[in-house]
Amino acid sequence: MTIAESVTTGLTDRWRGARSPRDGAEWLVRAQEVSDILAVDAVERDRANATPHAEVRLLKEAGLVTLLGPRAHGGAEQTWDTAYKVIRIVARGDGSIGQVLGYHYLWAWAARLVATDDQIAAVEELYTSGNLLFGGAVNPRDSDLTVREDGDELVFSGRKSFSTGGQISDLTVLEGVLEGTETHVFAIVPTDQPGIVFAGDWDNLGQRLTESGSVEIRDVRVDWASAAGFVDRVFQPLTYNTLNVPTIQLVFANFYLGIAEGALETASAYSRTSTRAWPYGGDDKEHASEEWYLLEGYGVLQSKLWADEALLDAAGAEISAVLHAQREELTERRRGEIAVRIAAGKLRIVDDGLEVATKVFELTGARATANSVGLDIFWRNLRTHSLHDPIAYKKREVGEYVLLNQIPQPSWYT
Repeated sequence: MTIAESVTTGLTDRWRGARSPRDGAEWLVRAQEVSDILAVDAVERDRANATPHAEVRLLKEAGLVTLLGPRAHGGAEQTWDTAYKVIRIVARGDGSIGQVLGYHYLWAWAARLVATDDQIAAVEELYTSGNLLFGGAVNPRDSDLTVREDGDELVFSGRKSFSTGGQISDLTVLEGVLEGTETHVFAIVPTDQPGIVFAGDWDNLGQRLTESGSVEIRDVRVDWASAAGFVDRVFQPLTYNTLNVPTIQLVFANFYLGIAEGALETASAYSRTSTRAWPYGGDDKEHASEEWYLLEGYGVLQSKLWADEALLDAAGAEISAVLHAQREELTERRRGEIAVRIAAGKLRIVDDGLEVATKVFELTGARATANSVGLDIFWRNLRTHSLHDPIAYKKREVGEYVLLNQIPQPSWYT
């Protein structure tokens, strides 16, 4: 039995035939059950760096993949407010799988963001009824995926440096530029086809199980009618279309918080059982848990994460309200205000999370640096993904709002 297979063996029978969670609170309990399973061997699975097929099966069997899907097709039809908290909880147990789930939620919602009503209905029925996981070959800094017209079809060709979800996805969101124009085209296609070839080259410092390596797209054909948001080959723009960036940026912030919470939980458990009191300070304690500097250290770190949680929950409630409202109602100003709040939350959890993931080594002691303890996984995961886009620009966005009353203009990263 492989390490990855051990994640689900004998542990998910509890959900077969069981009543599905009825509300957001019960879904958070379900997410915690998943997180607890993932945490047991997260370090070993990270070291093995194997494709996480079993972990995805766990998400599917738990019902988390269809959390946002319509009830009519077997989904839970929960809100984004709940989805953000589910991402955070799963990331406490395994940051990589929290990211995979968060990206899936964004791509599962992509049809609602940009597609026509008929396209939305078709996509949501497809992925919800099939319990399918999304990946995305979407990286706006890569301009080497092109789209050409061939009669009633579009043909995607080229390469993307990053494609989170990769081989573990059932559906892939493609994005490219229509030849001879500056028009970006999104389409959803089955992952398992000859024209999608993953390089298997994701071997980074952290988030190692996200399958985020490069992909080659070889003449993948899509009906023009499936181009998201196009009517008679003309895109129909709405301000709502631009919510994709703040939505995914808050996904980032929530799995960052989950990773930091996992670091603090793991470290505090270690301190309670294994850290030894320091006998040379003149204020000798019998147990490490009585050491004033450890109590102070854990108190400061937990206070920061509680503050981050409050900020992210407030931002999550704000964007969830507009994501579930009528698309035509969203104004540019409201969109910008929400984006600023999310930028503020992201920059705070990046700073605080990295502090937590570093400081825990001082609070646990030298023996906690053993590879078998695995405290390094939290810093590696958070450090890796927090470089996704420069945090300095998030700080500037907040500063421009405060000083100049300017909202960020929608782009691929704001």
